Amino acid sequence: MSSNPINASNNSQFLNTVIANGAASAGQTVSTDQSKSWFEALAKAWGSALDQQANKVTTLSDQVSAGSNANVNGQTGSANTGSDNPSVLTQLTAESLKMQFLSTSASSSTNAVGQALNTLGQKQG
Repeated sequence: MSSNPINASNNSQFLNTVIANGAASAGQTVSTDQSKSWFEALAKAWGSALDQQANKVTTLSDQVSAGSNANVNGQTGSANTGSDNPSVLTQLTAESLKMQFLSTSASSSTNAVGQALNTLGQKQG
């Protein structure tokens, strides 16, 4: 019998709870029915967060494009349609940088967890 107080089933339960709480705070749900492992749930949670951010960037980009197209056609764009409005451009820049940050974080965290799982698998085998 090992003197290690860490129980594998308790760890899985803990990690599933942490991931579910993190997903819930992001407005998403990740259940054990949707994922076969906590690692898959982690990847799905990151994917959902990235999808939400991409939608924000796309919406703002469409606002800027709609305003630019209106100006090209000789129409004056309103603040609601973008029209290269500095506030919309600044918001688009901020949301794009947030997308970059989330993408880098998602990649780094899944790679780190994957490498850790690989190391654990090698030690177990």
